[in-house]
Amino acid sequence: MSDLDMTIDEREAFLADVHIGILSIARDGKGPLALPIWYQYEDGEVSIGMDGNSVKAKLLRAAGRASMTVQTETPPYQYVMVEGPVTVEHEDRDILKMATRYLGDEMGAWYAENNPTTESSVTARLRPERWLTCDFGKMMT
Repeated sequence: MSDLDMTIDEREAFLADVHIGILSIARDGKGPLALPIWYQYEDGEVSIGMDGNSVKAKLLRAAGRASMTVQTETPPYQYVMVEGPVTVEHEDRDILKMATRYLGDEMGAWYAENNPTTESSVTARLRPERWLTCDFGKMMT
């Protein structure tokens, strides 16, 4: 373990905080698809809502695995990368909860009202098997 690695408690808290994630999914004959996403991290699992007909959902179903990186945008930089198996499930998802998490109460309510879930809405669940973490703030202590 490097002196800059996050502890388990630090990485759990970091992922539970509000950050934009970058989801990376393998593609045949091309580089991976890497997209910014909203996510929720609870009970050791990353949840991501999407349209089940999207390229992202189709690739996740085909690959069955993905990576996600979350980082801070200001120094001292921190990041967490998780990689593991993914399942894509049809389920009622709470778009208001996710929108409020990222946009606040007023804008979150507006977003949820103007972007309702549909019959094709799905939730992808990434179960982290591998971790890579770094907290450059530990260099200063």
